[in-house]
Order: sequence, then structure tokens, then C-alpha cells
Amino acid sequence: MMNKKIAVLPGDGIGPEVMTQALRVLNVIENEFGIKFEKQTCLIGGVAYDETGHPFPEETKKICDEVAAVLFGSIGGPKWADLPSELTPEQGALLPLRKRYGLFANLRPVIVYDGLENASSLKPEFLKGLSILVVRELTGGIYFAEPKSIDGNTAVDTMTYSQSEIERIAHCAFQIAMKRNKKVVSIDKANVLMCSKLWRDIVGKIANEYPEVECSHLYVDNAAMQLVRDPKQFDVILCSNMFGDILSDEAAQLTGSLGMLPSASINGETNFGLYEPAGGSAPDIAGKGIANPLAQILSLALMLRYSFNLEEAAVVIETAVKKTIADGLRTADIMSDGCRQLTTQQMGDEVLKRLN
Repeated sequence: MMNKKIAVLPGDGIGPEVMTQALRVLNVIENEFGIKFEKQTCLIGGVAYDETGHPFPEETKKICDEVAAVLFGSIGGPKWADLPSELTPEQGALLPLRKRYGLFANLRPVIVYDGLENASSLKPEFLKGLSILVVRELTGGIYFAEPKSIDGNTAVDTMTYSQSEIERIAHCAFQIAMKRNKKVVSIDKANVLMCSKLWRDIVGKIANEYPEVECSHLYVDNAAMQLVRDPKQFDVILCSNMFGDILSDEAAQLTGSLGMLPSASINGETNFGLYEPAGGSAPDIAGKGIANPLAQILSLALMLRYSFNLEEAAVVIETAVKKTIADGLRTADIMSDGCRQLTTQQMGDEVLKRLN
């Protein structure tokens, strides 16, 4: 029997506001499809530190250990920036959460919905119909490898990748590409980094196992330029941890706002996943009721698709979002002339109306 337990971790800043709208959508989906999720809400991030003294409390770990997926909001903010690194929301909660559950594959769809072509700073003709998927390795590389240290005026970070880490994320990218347009661009810096030399060699070998997929390689600096020069040349972008972090945020701006970018972090062996908006906690707008909830709602759709194999339900949510955008309804971050600006809750209301 499928484990339909999920942990809900709203987090900090705008996290609780946008999570509320996603849970409203989930309630409708449960009724429409006759399914029921057991939901447990937990503390994570800065609010968890304030209450328990740690951003990833033991109680939250126990609950997450028993669920099939985590619906995650946003964490962090200036209030907690000066804590010891192991107690900051990012270093003390998000990275350990990814490591604890082996969430090695981060999937970030970058889609320009009809009507949002003018929300980006690029010319609309470069964006209409754009659909890219960034596949980012998430548990290796420079963010996790040791040693790390600061000694006076000298700091050290270590970048390490093993063959098995590269192989499993490469297989993930090629398998996804087989269901899309059969094109993978692998990103590295093989001209100067040993990790990238190994990355390029192994990705090239894995590519031979997928002869139907066109595989090419780009240095990360060139890739950054190409994303703004001609984004529609890309289909699946395969990246290491740090490069994927940077390029996926750049790609997000093609959609006009980080508020439109969902993400899925998945253990490809267990289907356990963490689903979160790609944007941050935005403490400057928290509590004002103007945050865009669409990335959180779209992250919910990814959870239904990847952890619970509920493709039809996922498509219903994504279609409702597309219709809402097509009808000229906007939050402040994606507002343009001729559209109607909504609050966070109003945007949730409009998506709910279109869930059919």
C-alpha cells in the first residue's frame, strides 16, 4: 500500500503564506480524486531555531523519517545570518535534510507560460513556448566535501565527485530527456577543474547508453551566456551542484520571477522527495500578502507526479496555473500592463476556481 504521509515544512518569511495556498489546492485535489494524505506540519529553519535551538529539530527528523515526501516552503533570512554556520537555516537544516534522505537529483522546470513572455527582461520572441528542465546533482560537490575551513585570512572549500555520483545523476538526466526532446547539454569547467574533467568523461560514456539522445558539453561560463542569448536551444541541462545552483536561478529569470519556479529534490532509488519553490524566504515582503504562491503550488504538482505517481492530478494543477496566467491574473512580481494584480490569497482563489 502506498505511503500517503507527507511532512509540511512551511519555514520562514513568505513560506507559511504560500504554503497555505498550496494546501488549499491539495485539499481540493484530495476531494476530486478520492485520495487522502496524512499531513504533519513541522518546524524547520529560523523559526525552528527560535523555538528549539536548532534549525532541524529532532522531532522534525522523526516525522520526516516516516513520510513519503516533504512539501517545503522557504527558510532563512537576515535574522539568522550571523549564527554559527552549523546553526544557520541553510547549513543546519536544508543541506542536512538533502543529505539525510539521499536527495541527489534536483529537477527545476523552467517554463514560460503563455502571457508571461513580457515578464522577463529578454525579448518575448526568445521566450515564447520555452520549456527547459535543469537536472542538478544535489548531494555532492563543493557544498558537501571536506575539508572546509577558515583560518585567519585563508579559507578552504573542497570540491569532490565520485564516479558513482556522476553516473546516477547522468542516468537521471538522460532518462528524463528520453521523455522530452531527447537533448542533454552537460555543464562543466573541464578546462580548469579536475572534477569537471571526470564529469565530462563519465557523462560522455553514459551518453553512449542512450543513442537516441543528443549529448553536448558546455563550459559553465559559456552556458550562462547561452541561456540569455538563445535559451530555446536547451532542453535538459545537466549540472553539478554549484553550477546547477547558479544556472537554475539565472534560468528562473527567463520566466520573469523566481516565484514561478518550482523544484523537486528526489532520491531516485526510494522516490522520497522534497518539493519546494526555487525562490527564497523573501523576508522583505513577508506578511504583506503579496508573495507569489504559484511556485509552491507547482511544487505540489511535482510531488504528486514524482513521489506518488499521480500524473493526472499533477496535470490538473499545472493546467489551472496556466489558465490563471492566461486570464491575465498576476501577483506583483509578474505584473504587466493590462493585467489584474492579486494578493497571495486571491491568486490561490483563482487557481482553485480553475481546478477542473
